Amino acid sequence: MFWGDFVVTKSLSIRIEPELLDKLHVVADYEGRSANSQILILIRRCVEQYEQEHGKIELGGK
Repeated sequence: MFWGDFVVTKSLSIRIEPELLDKLHVVADYEGRSANSQILILIRRCVEQYEQEHGKIELGGK
């Protein structure tokens, strides 16, 4: 979503085991990304896969 020249973002907090978080950092570092960027890529892939299988997700008025 855009507002003027800015992309509006929202925050999401998650609970994650320390070992899994450490492993995420290893993968993200290997890919040259931050952990946040790595998570966003994984979420986008998840949504794309869902939409390929079930059709485009329509958000009413958003």
